[in-house]
Amino acid sequence: MRRPRPSLHTLSQRHGMRWIKDLSFSALVAGFVAVLVGFTSSVALVFQAAQSFGATPEQITSWMWALGLGMGLCTLLPSLWLRQPVMIAWSTPGAAVLAAAGAASGFTMAEAVGAFLVSALLITLAGLTGWFERVMNRIPDEIASALLAGVLARFGMQAFSALQTALGLVLVMLAAYLLARRLLSRYAVILTLAVGIIWAALGGQMRWSEVSFELAMPVFTAPSFTWQATMSLALPLFIVTMASQNLPGVAVMRATGYPEMPVSKLITLTGVATAVLAPFGGYALNFSAITAAICMGPEAHPDRDRRYIASAACGLLYIVVGIFGAVVTGLLLAFPQELVVAIAGLALLGAIGGGLASSLREERHREAALITFLVTLSGVTIAGVGSAFWGVVAGSAALFVQQYGRSRTASVRS
Repeated sequence: MRRPRPSLHTLSQRHGMRWIKDLSFSALVAGFVAVLVGFTSSVALVFQAAQSFGATPEQITSWMWALGLGMGLCTLLPSLWLRQPVMIAWSTPGAAVLAAAGAASGFTMAEAVGAFLVSALLITLAGLTGWFERVMNRIPDEIASALLAGVLARFGMQAFSALQTALGLVLVMLAAYLLARRLLSRYAVILTLAVGIIWAALGGQMRWSEVSFELAMPVFTAPSFTWQATMSLALPLFIVTMASQNLPGVAVMRATGYPEMPVSKLITLTGVATAVLAPFGGYALNFSAITAAICMGPEAHPDRDRRYIASAACGLLYIVVGIFGAVVTGLLLAFPQELVVAIAGLALLGAIGGGLASSLREERHREAALITFLVTLSGVTIAGVGSAFWGVVAGSAALFVQQYGRSRTASVRS
């Protein structure tokens, strides 16, 4: 006898039970740390980008609403649907490009919104055509792992550089991390964060004055399309978003064990979401790299099939940040900068080590991978494009020079 097909209600109940079963404290903490690191490390740059177009305080709050809502929904919903840690963030290098171009050229907010929409269209086309994913599929795993290690290593270095300005705080956090890794490995990050917050609070380092209580309200800006804004804002924004954000974002997926992620569909999603939110300040959404490594790594959960809870928690917090805007942003900015860079660096140690180990395992790819790592780590910016892109270019060029024709020559000799 043929079994009846389960109803949508039954399927949703099963999915709900699966999510509840997969909940873990370590994954929830990883989601919180990702939000903390993502916002505090670059929110000031987003404010600067908005101000360069003459944004009012209400428009700046609207930017936080749009970006928080966009990142949250594009992270939360795909993570729960795919049961994989999908991590979407705003484009930090894109904000830098906008801040510089806006200040130099005096574009209006309407022209900026028009440029955001053009960039969103290009990102959507990149996803629909699948050309970006095809390019990524041709990059060897060792190059991708070296790219990941190079992107993350700077955060590891910053954690220890913070010793110069907050010696006691960083030493206490480092000691807490090492002890927790030995005694309670799964909770090392949250225990380290808790110790850091307590130390900072007792030392009077928490900046509570940053907190202001108000809800974010969206402010619509009608777009204005100009050729100058397209060339000066839209194209640079698209290029740095794809090269400096989506490229290392895909590298993180591959290096942490999620090669089956539907890259093209997710890029299309970010393009469409950017287009919808652009009039409210959602200038560019893309794959995350730094915060993705936090939620995709073993610190989130030893079982890779349960790490999607970390990204789902991150997405939920992003939505809260968007809705409450200034309140949550102020709370996140209350943390000392040294605490933020220290917890980021310590949380990423496993991902850095794994990336380095994977990148150097094959001798024939070792030098090319090392070149990729060093160029990426250098932080060099050429033609407005960050070191992540140039690291892949340099490593791929080295691999081509060293390996092209060798297999053919070897087969001819044999």
